[in-house]
Amino acid sequence: MKTAVVILNWNGTKLLQQFLPSVIQFSGNATIYVADNASTDTSIAVLKAEFPTVKIIENAGNYGFAKGYNEALKCVEEPYYALVNSDIEVTENWLQPIETIFDNEPNTAIIQPKLLDYKKKTHFEYAGAAGGFIDKFGFPFCKGRIFNTLEEDLGQYDTETQIFWATGACFFIRKDVFRTLQGFDADFFAHQEEIDLCWRANNLGYVVKYCPSSVVFHVGGATLNEADPKKTFLNFRNSLAILTKNLPKEKLFPIIFSRLCLDGLAGIHFLFQGKAIHTVAILKAHFYFYHLIGRNLKKRSNNQKKDYYFAKSIVWNYFVQKKKTFKRI
Repeated sequence: MKTAVVILNWNGTKLLQQFLPSVIQFSGNATIYVADNASTDTSIAVLKAEFPTVKIIENAGNYGFAKGYNEALKCVEEPYYALVNSDIEVTENWLQPIETIFDNEPNTAIIQPKLLDYKKKTHFEYAGAAGGFIDKFGFPFCKGRIFNTLEEDLGQYDTETQIFWATGACFFIRKDVFRTLQGFDADFFAHQEEIDLCWRANNLGYVVKYCPSSVVFHVGGATLNEADPKKTFLNFRNSLAILTKNLPKEKLFPIIFSRLCLDGLAGIHFLFQGKAIHTVAILKAHFYFYHLIGRNLKKRSNNQKKDYYFAKSIVWNYFVQKKKTFKRI
């Protein structure tokens, strides 16, 4: 088997029962694993009773996305990893085109498929759409999704292309590269750890790609809803950590300072929307950022990619210039 499909689970019995059948049906040439983060529901019992062909990896605790995968993948030896959320429905032949790219392009280290919305299958899904990019200030966006604007899939992004980051919802990576990069940053717990990993891969000269001939459908928000202030906290904290770790040295202070100011504006915006709990989450994220800044600075490498961003300011493009789609950026 070339590919290991590894699904991280925590108390997701219903999601496993709903979505694991499509993975089993359309992944005949792969080994399928469920890495369980010490679930307290019936996940393990259901896997053993209803899905006996699936291999189970039991982590000792709820390690979140980052450390959860790091621990589980220590014992997975297939050369290609497919890290798949438990709320993903895959389609026929979803693995073959990605395996072909890996087989023929040794410098391509990370790939994501086309990510469509499970609840509205004609449209791209928020988490990764048709591949990710960042702007100068580290704000992520995708082909097919900028902030909360989701495009209909009309074939406009049906060309295989290089991207900057691949979504963690369905994330393919070579085993050797994952181990060279020492996996995800466990300090992130969850959210944006895939952007950090892709940036580190880019810094080493590896290629990240989008493969439109592989299609999956994602529910999104099944494990942590976007209305949850914990998600706001993790996104803002981890975004600052990514910048601290990966920005070119000469851009480090001005970009971080600018981003802190922009975060402050976002906090004020939440306040005026009556969402003070999210403003508090941003403040907490900043306190954690200051607390961990020394630790993150020590994680910087000597290889920092200078041309890391696709747009100067996606905030300006979207909110001021009203450019709502990727092709207008």
